[in-house]
Amino acid sequence: MINPRFEYRVFLFLLVLISVAFAWIIIPFYGAIFWAVVLAILFHPVQLRLQQRLGGDYPNLTASLTLLICVIVAVLPITVISMLLIQEGATLYSQIEAGQIDFAGMLEGLKAHLPEPLQMQMSRFGLDSQHALRDRIASAAMQGSQFLATKAFNIGQNTFQFILSFFVMLYVLFFFLRDGAVLVAQVREAIPLSEMKKSRLFQRFTSVVQATIKGSIVVAVIQGALGGVIFALLGIPRALLWGVAMGFLSFLPALGTGLIWGPVAIYFLLSGAIFKSVLLTVCGVFIIGLVDNIVRPILVSKDTRIPDYLVLVSTLGGLALFGLNGFVIGPVIAALFVSTWSLFSYQTR
Repeated sequence: MINPRFEYRVFLFLLVLISVAFAWIIIPFYGAIFWAVVLAILFHPVQLRLQQRLGGDYPNLTASLTLLICVIVAVLPITVISMLLIQEGATLYSQIEAGQIDFAGMLEGLKAHLPEPLQMQMSRFGLDSQHALRDRIASAAMQGSQFLATKAFNIGQNTFQFILSFFVMLYVLFFFLRDGAVLVAQVREAIPLSEMKKSRLFQRFTSVVQATIKGSIVVAVIQGALGGVIFALLGIPRALLWGVAMGFLSFLPALGTGLIWGPVAIYFLLSGAIFKSVLLTVCGVFIIGLVDNIVRPILVSKDTRIPDYLVLVSTLGGLALFGLNGFVIGPVIAALFVSTWSLFSYQTR
């Protein structure tokens, strides 16, 4: 007769082994599955409203309409902006390669307006002449060209993988929307915790994901759009490119968009365009910067917010581990970490 404890251990080992094997299989599409989960959570309120209007007898129709709204609201704008961004980047690269944009000349002009100690530091690094500046920038441009060429080749090689992942995301998203309640119930039943803890944990998970992602993405869109418009009004070329860059950097607290508009304001100041410098600084601090302090508290309650230093560290760590997806994965993991430990502390009181 088989020992029950031994049988349980063997079954547990088999369960872990199969789970690891399954995770290994779906790793190539982890990004697609992750975004399918995120979009399913974000558009769940839309699905509930459609379900109330159509009734509960049309789950496929409800899921299809929700998926269509998701594509129109979230996927299509990102696709269009990405295409425009690629075009902007290609144009900028061709202008740099053709010599239409002379960074060395710009730096030489700025060098004359710098204080003498900074000019001495530039001389120490061998940047005291225009020829030295041109050589350094040419070398950097060559390295950048090689990097871009490698990335472009990789993107060309992975085009099929990207398209496949995109359709996998839409396909999985449809079933998450349609069968999400059943899947959540099955996961809840499999977790060996009390109903109270499971209820609190799932409620926390949903609220944290919705608040963190909604707050971060909406703030990024608003700050990027405002930054692009301000840059365009000031006559700064490639405003779309800089606006998208500010949108991505807005995920980083404290620094964020200032990493883009700050150097530009300094450039205006040193080049003699004092009005543009002051105007850009005022807009950066009091328009772009205040969006984070006004919009984010509206979308993210105090219970689900995490400290800025955790957002910064988790975002950078997420980027290092997960690439572009880490902009979202990192803060979500940090928020869940804080929420789970808060729940644990509450239970142990």
